[in-house]
Parts: sequence; structure tokens; C-alpha cells
Amino acid sequence: MMTPTPTQIAVLYATEQGSTRDIADFIAEDLAARGGEVEVSEVTHAPELSRFDAVVLGSAIHNMNFLPEAQSYIRAHDQELRDTELWLFGVGLGPALRGPIGRRLGPVVPPEIARLRDLVAPRDYRTFAGVYERAGVPLSARVRYRLLGGGKYGDLRDWPSIRAWSDEIATTLGLRSVSIDTEPSTHTP
Repeated sequence: MMTPTPTQIAVLYATEQGSTRDIADFIAEDLAARGGEVEVSEVTHAPELSRFDAVVLGSAIHNMNFLPEAQSYIRAHDQELRDTELWLFGVGLGPALRGPIGRRLGPVVPPEIARLRDLVAPRDYRTFAGVYERAGVPLSARVRYRLLGGGKYGDLRDWPSIRAWSDEIATTLGLRSVSIDTEPSTHTP
């Protein structure tokens, strides 16, 4: 009797301050716990995509776009990404916005990200909130954040939502069901 080959999954990310890396690590740990053979890497050091059955790719969102290294990677590997099972995610402030303006603008996919998403046609695209610290943020940016409905600073990540999305990916890939902690025990502040 042959043992089935584990699903090979690349979890790639572009991060500026570590929130996106933490989310990528969490997703990778979850998929590995379910039986996937997972490799995590920054997009600047990404492995050869032909080795993988699926790719989960995430980037921090700054100025309503993915980080430049994620943009370059997606454009350089668009055909390979289209030819694999792909899930795409962004990490920015949109999901953390409340109030009337924030609820309307938060879910909107910025045009540049929409173009990249449409170029590679992922199975799904999600946006998660990251960590947004007040220190070092210019007054003008803090005022905009408040006007758009930003309520608090700090770790704004919604780990149960991230876990649920990872569960959807695992189900689609036929990985086994497993129960892990909803929130990682350690993550970069």
C-alpha cells in the first residue's frame, strides 16, 4: 500500500514590520498540522514554484498597494501563480476601520491590488488587520485613521478570522481537520 504524498504548500510573504510574517507563519503552522508539507519564505527568497501544489501569498498593504517586492514577485511569476492553487492575502488597516466611513471603505480592494489579484486569479483574496502602533505615526496619518473609524492602536489582528480562512484553504486542499489554538502563543509585537 502506497502512502499518499503530502500536499506541497508554499507560504510566501512580504512584510515591513512583521505582522504579515506572523500571519504567514500562523497559516503555515496550521496547514502543516493538518498534514501539508509547508515551506515558508519571504518573496525575495521564494523557492521554485513548480515544486508546490498550492501557494498562499501575502503582503503588507502600504499606500493602498502591496509592498514593492510583492508586486514585483507577482508580476514576474504571474503565469506560474495562475497555474497553481493560489490564495492571496493583504495585511492593512481596512479590516480595523469602524464607523460609517470605515465600514464602507474598509472592505474596498484598492485598484492596484485588484489589478494584481485579477492578474493571478487566486481562489480567494482576503485582507486582515495588522499591528498599528501610534508611536512614530505622523499626526496627519493618525487624524485620517481616526476620521475613517480607526478606534485603537496595537495588535489589531483577528486570529479567529485568520484561522477560519486557513481552515477554508485546508478543506479545499483536502487536508485533515485538526484543532489548534486560535491565537498564536508568540507573535511579533
